[in-house]
Amino acid sequence: MKITWYGHSCFLIEAKEGRILTDPFDAKVPYDFPDSPVDIVTVSHDHFDHNAVDRVAGDPAVVKGQGKRSVAGIDFTGVGSYHDDRRGAERGENTIHAFDLEGIRIAHLGDLGTVLDDRQIAEIGDVRILLIPVGGRYTTDAAAAAAVSRSLEAVLTIIPMLFTSDRIPASPIETVER
Repeated sequence: MKITWYGHSCFLIEAKEGRILTDPFDAKVPYDFPDSPVDIVTVSHDHFDHNAVDRVAGDPAVVKGQGKRSVAGIDFTGVGSYHDDRRGAERGENTIHAFDLEGIRIAHLGDLGTVLDDRQIAEIGDVRILLIPVGGRYTTDAAAAAAVSRSLEAVLTIIPMLFTSDRIPASPIETVER
C-alpha cells in the first residue's frame, strides 16, 4: 500500500484493491493536484476544498454521506460527525470514511471539528491508519486530535492533515509541529 498526501485533506491511497482519492480540493487550494485516474473518490463534506470531484481524472465512483456501502469490492462505512464543536451549527456536518485495504482498516476523518463519541468510535472500528486533522480553527487542533487518536485504541499509524505549510503560510491554522 502507498499513501501520498497532496495537501489539505487530499490523499491518494494505492492498494491491491484499487486507487482511492480523499477530499479532492478545487484550484483555489494552492497544492499540486493528482492527475492520474482513480477508482474511487471519498468526500467528507460539500465545501469547495473537499468536494472537487470534477477535477479528478477518470470516471471514479464517488462515496459520500453516512452509512455502509460496497463500492468496487471495497466496504465503506460513512460515520456522521461535525465540522465544529457546536454540533454543526457553525460549519455543518462531516463524514468520516472508514474502509479496509489489504486487510488494514483506514479512517479518513475529513474536517472533524470535535472529539468522537462512543457510537462514532464503534462505527469506525479497529483503525490501524488514521488520517486526522490537527490544525485547529476549522477542525480539531493538536490536543483534540491526540484525544481522538487515544479514543481509537487500535491505531498504529497517525498521519496528520489540515495544517499550515509553506504553501499556505498565512493560514490561521496551526503547523504540524505544534
